[in-house]
Amino acid sequence: MDTDLGEMAKKRPHIAKLTFEDLLRICLEAGADDAGFIELGREALSAEREDILRIFPGTQTIVSIVKRANRESLQSPSLAVVDWEFAKVNTASSDIADKIIRSLNILGVRGVAIPPGFPMDITRWPGKIWEVSHKTVAVEAGVGQMGKHRVVIHPRFGDHFLLDTFLIDSKLDRYSRPLDESPCINCGLCISVCPVGAISKDGVLDFMACSMHKYHDLFGNFQEWVEEIVSSKDVRAYRAKFRDRETISRWQSLTYGHSYRCSYCMAVCPAGEETVELYRSGKEDYAERHVKPLKTKREPVYVISGTLAEKVAKGNDSKEVRYVRNTIRPVSVGSFLQGAGILFNPEKAKGLSLTLHFEFTGKEQKMATISISDQKLQVQEGHPGKCNLYIKANSETWIGILNEEISLMKALISRRLKLKGNPALLKKFKSCML
Repeated sequence: MDTDLGEMAKKRPHIAKLTFEDLLRICLEAGADDAGFIELGREALSAEREDILRIFPGTQTIVSIVKRANRESLQSPSLAVVDWEFAKVNTASSDIADKIIRSLNILGVRGVAIPPGFPMDITRWPGKIWEVSHKTVAVEAGVGQMGKHRVVIHPRFGDHFLLDTFLIDSKLDRYSRPLDESPCINCGLCISVCPVGAISKDGVLDFMACSMHKYHDLFGNFQEWVEEIVSSKDVRAYRAKFRDRETISRWQSLTYGHSYRCSYCMAVCPAGEETVELYRSGKEDYAERHVKPLKTKREPVYVISGTLAEKVAKGNDSKEVRYVRNTIRPVSVGSFLQGAGILFNPEKAKGLSLTLHFEFTGKEQKMATISISDQKLQVQEGHPGKCNLYIKANSETWIGILNEEISLMKALISRRLKLKGNPALLKKFKSCML
């Protein structure tokens, strides 16, 4: 046992309240490169609080810890090198969190560590499969601010680090606050290097474009792979869809751990005190060294047909466009409404202005409005304003229609789906969804 920690334990064997300085020192001595702390009642945690208390009902303080990664490894064009670095740092950060909690146990403080990445609670798919959002906690704990690429940027380390979170049952004398300024320098390199155009100047991330490529061997694309195996009539039909290296890549993910297809936005980011001067002193050299190798790397890029991601990928001769389909299927009316914005394809909504009023009956009774205008989708509760089409549907029937398990005609004949307005508008709405 650490000598200082032992002395603290003797003086306060059942410590009821840690100080900010005590906890920070314990975190750093355990191997964390930085840490920040927030109280359970923080307003920004409203979406996380229920899960936090489900995991550890005694939670009083949420701790965010930072573990640095080797910058040059994350900047490598080799995905194997990058993935291995992620795996090592994830393991290290998890070990550090456990070490901190064991040290706190000596002082009478109890706690629970959250997995830094995988495994997640996949039983909640396709909903919130992460237990606690490390990014939300980190931003509130002042260890960084979100960059345009939706990755937390530390003022010193940039984005070359990984996060972990743990929960403890002791209050502190004071707490961390968010940074006053973002370390992001608005260089736009993350936007320029993204092979699927998922990052925009206003900081909005195209989740589907990013996930369909980055997580190609995971989540939804794994479902597509299984369904193609089941539906392929023979080996030739399967090989027409999947190449040998794609099959073997899935074997790798299943046996040796998850493989990412891309983390280029993190690789090229020059933000942070340790990197920004290298960029500012020679922007062209920085781009030649770190951006060009990734943009010109010959590789498959996975996209859904008819999306902006397809256009961006086709615009780069170094990339081989490979098509995938969305297999993220709603399991409830709630998940349909929550996910509508994510599954919306603006490329298919050009010139479309449409308002739909939904009335769901049965197990899930809900009134909702979905509006499409200027290639944007909005979901609202209730029925504000006028609509172009009124849809009254049994909730289970509607989910069956979306997942192509129940035919639209059968639903209409059975009167479990009723429409007021032009039925063609429903087809237009569905065509805008991935």
